[in-house]
Amino acid sequence: MSESDVDSSLLSPSSSCPTSPPSTPPNLHQNTIDPEARWLVQKFGGTSIGKFAVQIAKNIVSTYIDQHKVAIVCSARSGSTKALGTTNLLLRAASEARQRPPTKTPSLSGTITPLTNGQSSPEFSTTVDLIRAEHLAAAKASIETPEILQELEAEIERDCDWLRAFLFAAQVIDEISPRSRDSIVGFGEKLGCKLMTAVLRDQGIDAEYVSLEDIIPVTDDGDASPEGSLDQRFYDGVAAAVGERVKQCAPRLPVVTGFFGTVPGSLLGQVGRGYTDLLSALLAVGLEASELQIWKEVDGIFTADPRKVSTARLIPLISPDEAAELTYYGSEVVHPFTMEQVIRRKIPIRIKNVENPLGGGTVIHPDPDEVAGDGTTDMYCSSTAGLSVLQDIPFTAPKDKSKRLPTAVTIKERIVVLNVNSNKKSVSHGFLARIFGTLDRFGVVVDLISTSEVHVSMAIEDNLSRKIMDRLVSELQKSGTVSTHPEMAILSLVGKQMRNLVGISGRMFQTLAQGNVNIEMISQGASEINISCVIQARDAVKALNLIHQSCLQIKPEGARGRVGPWLF
Repeated sequence: MSESDVDSSLLSPSSSCPTSPPSTPPNLHQNTIDPEARWLVQKFGGTSIGKFAVQIAKNIVSTYIDQHKVAIVCSARSGSTKALGTTNLLLRAASEARQRPPTKTPSLSGTITPLTNGQSSPEFSTTVDLIRAEHLAAAKASIETPEILQELEAEIERDCDWLRAFLFAAQVIDEISPRSRDSIVGFGEKLGCKLMTAVLRDQGIDAEYVSLEDIIPVTDDGDASPEGSLDQRFYDGVAAAVGERVKQCAPRLPVVTGFFGTVPGSLLGQVGRGYTDLLSALLAVGLEASELQIWKEVDGIFTADPRKVSTARLIPLISPDEAAELTYYGSEVVHPFTMEQVIRRKIPIRIKNVENPLGGGTVIHPDPDEVAGDGTTDMYCSSTAGLSVLQDIPFTAPKDKSKRLPTAVTIKERIVVLNVNSNKKSVSHGFLARIFGTLDRFGVVVDLISTSEVHVSMAIEDNLSRKIMDRLVSELQKSGTVSTHPEMAILSLVGKQMRNLVGISGRMFQTLAQGNVNIEMISQGASEINISCVIQARDAVKALNLIHQSCLQIKPEGARGRVGPWLF
């Protein structure tokens, strides 16, 4: 039995249920049929689906669909604890399926089942039971209509039976290919979307579950494209395909899986666990949406982490470049590649809070200078609470360049600095080549780097095991003397208006010096909108507050003049 046999011979979760509900009860609320109305894509994360599914249906979706054609994209549901998150459990089950099974026998139907002569079931069966129990409990807590609840519970039971059979088959052949791993992880989005579809229907909204696992055509050799590459043409094709599929749901509200099937090199391998955000962006492009809304549990993007800086303020409008820099250096905004897909089509992204749906959030706008580049407060269509309203965005761009300020400051913790000094006085270009080749073999991403002819300093994430780090250092020692400095942090000052802003670097470093914060490394990006430095992790919060107060000129209430001594 081959790996391809596992994929083709077992019933898929989507084929056990039609993509649309079997019947449409009367008086269900549907998307507007106004031909002038544009599509609006709303993406909800796993935590939001896990905690606020009913509130999403009642307080968010229902207020938008009279004015917009709304499409929803859902992540896999988060569990009652982080360890019980659906994606984490699915990855655990995939790992457990690689373990040697107990004695087993095929049934007459061809399905692999464990023997029942006192032998215990494989570990992944317990994990599947956890997934099943979490979703059944969520269904009972969220749905009041008995018929809808009964239908959803039957779906969960059938889908978990499919997953268990798939894992049994994979265990028999002792192999889980990247394609099978994608299918296992993508199972989480399917369950999450079915749950959200049922909740919406329970709240009187005519929702339709849409699975995209077959949206990408697969060639005879099992690849998703003849070229086997994920270039922009590939993503444009996916955007067009998902857009056409979702348009077929009208006037029902489509609830779309973030998982979109087989891609060259596997979805997890090529895109990673952020593929749901990517799909929401591609769907927005395919539908030519007016806006992509990403709903989180925060009000938007702040000038600093509000958990660490009490004076942090919400940023109503930000450029894509600034948002990308903040993502790279510690703030969870939107992955730059995901953002690129919609920004290049001039579609704005709005970050909003599921617990504060009336808030304006933060808009990542393709052309922020066109919105408020003349120093005035412009009007921008926000459609807050489902109403076609115009909301003031208090974004002022001073005409006097000397008064322009950075946008935000962020900190990225859990950083290790690696210093490599060459043993030779005269060094060829091979010195750097060997170092970067070693980093590539170990899959290490460098956040910051500082080089000279005989010395290289690199800041990397402290996410390697002790064993892997020791091997990495051992390999780097072939090029020179190596020293490591753990418990560091990267402090980054970000702002589009910092370009050619004289004195901002001096202010930043002088402020840190006055606060007795030692700087280990300094780096400025080629884009000139980011100045970063490496400091001790123990100084991270103090440095964040110092720079926020000094460089962004946002002071605590009642504070006047210079930086207060309370920070030192």
